[in-house]
Amino acid sequence: MEELIKLVSEKTGLPAAQAKVAVETVLGFIKQRLPEPLAGQLDGLLAGGGAGDMLGGLGDLFGKK
Repeated sequence: MEELIKLVSEKTGLPAAQAKVAVETVLGFIKQRLPEPLAGQLDGLLAGGGAGDMLGGLGDLFGKK
């Protein structure tokens, strides 16, 4: 998740602390709307993958090939 926070900070110019809040807010929003098995997969992606892996995985979760 740190890689994603850094990416958001770089792309938006937000300080890292604000980028972290933004990332956590968006991920929380997404997780609340996903079926439980998919929300669990999102947690797994956050724990084990880098931002690139995570974003690719999110595309897979939403049907993007």
